[in-house]
Amino acid sequence: MDIFVCIGSSCHLKGSYAVIGKIKEFIAAHQLDDKVNLSASFCLGKCTDGVTIKVDEDIITGITVDIVDSVLCEKFKEAGIEI
Repeated sequence: MDIFVCIGSSCHLKGSYAVIGKIKEFIAAHQLDDKVNLSASFCLGKCTDGVTIKVDEDIITGITVDIVDSVLCEKFKEAGIEI
């Protein structure tokens, strides 16, 4: 699974680096290092919608550290990856 987190100006100001940290914690806690490629990305085109991530081909907006776990759990479930 490929996860991209926008670090463009707008997302940076809205907490993208904290979101990246939370995603790293999630990956480590569930031992998913071999199943996930986490990368930073510049603008994903949704600047007014909060921190934006792209999981494979799905763009998800409004991401905060509070919802990272639930969003990722849902994406792994959709992908058929047991966590």
